Amino acid sequence: MMDVVQIQKILPHRYPFLLVDRVTACDEGKAIEAYKNVSISEPVFEGHFPGHPIYPGVMIIEGMAQAGGILAFESMGDEDKEATEDKVVYFMSIDKCKFRNPVRPGDKLVYKLGVIKQKGPIWVLDGKAYVDDKLVAEAELKAMIVDK
Repeated sequence: MMDVVQIQKILPHRYPFLLVDRVTACDEGKAIEAYKNVSISEPVFEGHFPGHPIYPGVMIIEGMAQAGGILAFESMGDEDKEATEDKVVYFMSIDKCKFRNPVRPGDKLVYKLGVIKQKGPIWVLDGKAYVDDKLVAEAELKAMIVDK
């Protein structure tokens, strides 16, 4: 549905911190599904952990947040969408965060987020991350769209 070139038109993040490779489903104002292919060539594996590479939990949560940012921007009205290059999404809180299973190089990390509540520029999202349909992380994310 949306490849990395289209994602880069929405999010300001770039390599090595763009953590969404593709959006596979987006129901504006309701939910999004996206993924990241986790590769051993990523710089984070140089130090986390040599000989036992594990994708950091904070990176999983950041990837969920980036997918949530795409959902928020895609849910804007057409007039507001044109102004996205002047906007950015900021984290406000991360609650109920749990890590269930490790993510390793070679995994396809699937992000699934649903809207709990949205009021004006503030979004509350239920985020879950999966590898092979197995839950690896979950969190409730709160974010706000602001001017750059």
